[in-house]
Amino acid sequence: MNRRPPTLSDVARRAGVSYATADRVVNGRAGVSEKAARNVQAAIEDLGYVRNVAAANLSQQRLYRFAIVLPAGSNGFFQRMQALFAEAASRLLADRVSLQVESVEAFDPEALTSRMTALAEAPLDGVALVASDDERTAAGIAALRAREIPVVTLVSDLPGSQRNAYVGIDNVVAGRTVGRLIRMAHGGRRGRVLPVVGALSARDHAERLSGMREVLGDDFEIAPVLEGRDRHEMVETLVGLALADDPEITAIYSAGAGNAGLVRLLEALPPDAARPYVFLHELVPHSRRALEEGRIDVIIDQRPEEEVARVVEHLTLLADRRALVRTDPIVPTIFLRENLPQAQADALEAAG
Repeated sequence: MNRRPPTLSDVARRAGVSYATADRVVNGRAGVSEKAARNVQAAIEDLGYVRNVAAANLSQQRLYRFAIVLPAGSNGFFQRMQALFAEAASRLLADRVSLQVESVEAFDPEALTSRMTALAEAPLDGVALVASDDERTAAGIAALRAREIPVVTLVSDLPGSQRNAYVGIDNVVAGRTVGRLIRMAHGGRRGRVLPVVGALSARDHAERLSGMREVLGDDFEIAPVLEGRDRHEMVETLVGLALADDPEITAIYSAGAGNAGLVRLLEALPPDAARPYVFLHELVPHSRRALEEGRIDVIIDQRPEEEVARVVEHLTLLADRRALVRTDPIVPTIFLRENLPQAQADALEAAG
């Protein structure tokens, strides 16, 4: 005959405390003496009690309150993320999950830190944000954690901080992948690569360049890095000047955004002009069109739909004080003109 699983009443009896006290300890609420908390934890271990989170949330009519902080601006990828989180927010209300989606100026650690300081005072169960590689960002994360608010970094990580988890691709591996693709495109010939980033202070962009350099080694020359701040007009101008001044460039690697400007520049090239190989990140409407038309060669996409789903999953588990199910990096998709999915085209068209 199977024994029934231990209940919270069993835990309270074993610990010699009231049911209310045991409930406070299990659900992480204040107002319990250190001795009583130790007795309850010992009873939990002795009995093998497992908290029924779903039942507890249902009985308490709990509402999960999460804040998502994304960079503002014309970055097509983050506009797509905004749309996906807005869609998730509408869908998840039925599951008692509230997503508060906010924007701060891109590459502005002070603005991000100011927003985190405000969120630390709000009644939140978790925060997800795109981290800046800056001491102020680490301090802002620490302020949230001091208020027992879990923090998940998204797209760009800050591993030395007190964040609870990271959701995104391994950006060094993504850069190495591009480096291998550049080598394959050149077919054993030497070349000169023009790197374009939003800002080198963005850890994800810097890591991508680092990975590319590892694979290219001394066989390829690397032109001076262009920082386009993810602004398409600036990227268009800077890349145009670089190509005019440096005819030896054989490949362009855009590790950030602002690629609508890069696409415009490529569209303006004379039909008979030899263009460099072009590798960029994120499948958005303008990059998809450019790939279909043969103006660029490869798109590395970090699957934002998967990132949004994982952020919500991580924040919910962290709010419930449960172990995370998946902590491995998301595997990006390599898109060529030949493998673009129609379903994704329809989704991008609807979003953009």
